[in-house]
Amino acid sequence: MADFQQVETPDGRTLEVLSGGDPDGFALLHHGGSPSAAVPYEPFDDAARAAGLRFITYSRPGYGASTALPRDEPRMVDDVADAAAVLDALGVDRFVTSGWSGGGPRALGCAALLGGRCLAAASIAGVGPHDGAGLDWKAGMAEENVAEYTAAETSRAAYAAYLEEDFLPVLLADVDDMEEAMGGLLPPADRAAMDRGFTAWMTETFHRAGAQRIAGVLDDGQAAVRPWGFDVRAIAVPVLVYQGRQDAMVPFAHGAWLAEHVPGAEAHLSDDDGHLTLMITGFPGILADLKRVAGI
Repeated sequence: MADFQQVETPDGRTLEVLSGGDPDGFALLHHGGSPSAAVPYEPFDDAARAAGLRFITYSRPGYGASTALPRDEPRMVDDVADAAAVLDALGVDRFVTSGWSGGGPRALGCAALLGGRCLAAASIAGVGPHDGAGLDWKAGMAEENVAEYTAAETSRAAYAAYLEEDFLPVLLADVDDMEEAMGGLLPPADRAAMDRGFTAWMTETFHRAGAQRIAGVLDDGQAAVRPWGFDVRAIAVPVLVYQGRQDAMVPFAHGAWLAEHVPGAEAHLSDDDGHLTLMITGFPGILADLKRVAGI
């Protein structure tokens, strides 16, 4: 059964933490996408339990009930310290980590900077670094994402205005309108995989992500278009990279770039997957791969 709790960070903020899976299992810290918040989803919880893993996730600052942390220059690396605070509060020493979409860089950050504790990491349709050499970052993105990240690149004020006008309606859409609200972000592969249960979970996740309106996504989007604050070439633990060629949110080139530049990365690059299918149908296999490469 999933369990919520509040964790206080060393600087006095509060993070909303969700635990599930096997309570006695090896810890899996999962980083949600952008936008996201900690919301229970039975198939993910069941997959972790079946794998003998304790499933831990949390709402990043400004999402759900987690204290907002307005920053002029937010970076992916900022969330590694919060991840460590969550693990410390839960009494977790060693762990494996996964990150989906915008959570991918957070998982890689844990692998790079918490290597003494982190045994392996999985980037699942994870975004690549905006300043990655040779990576045409926005090429292949749906027009909705191109518009969003162009605003994020322009200025914090421009991005905030874009989010209030164009993105907040997506965060607040109801379950019956979610597919239409996401428009070109959903290729046929993803639309076909979205059953009612997943769509309801994603709708609730977006609603929780928008509980403080745009506070969380504002920092998330700006962190995506800035240097991450750590070097993927410094990662010395096993890394799995999953990416689908049908992905309209995070283009296939991002996964290919990570597979090439993360030392020793094991690449799982699929011609048939989209952005959502990797988690909807692939999560149990990802967990098995994580356990294999971590040696647990």
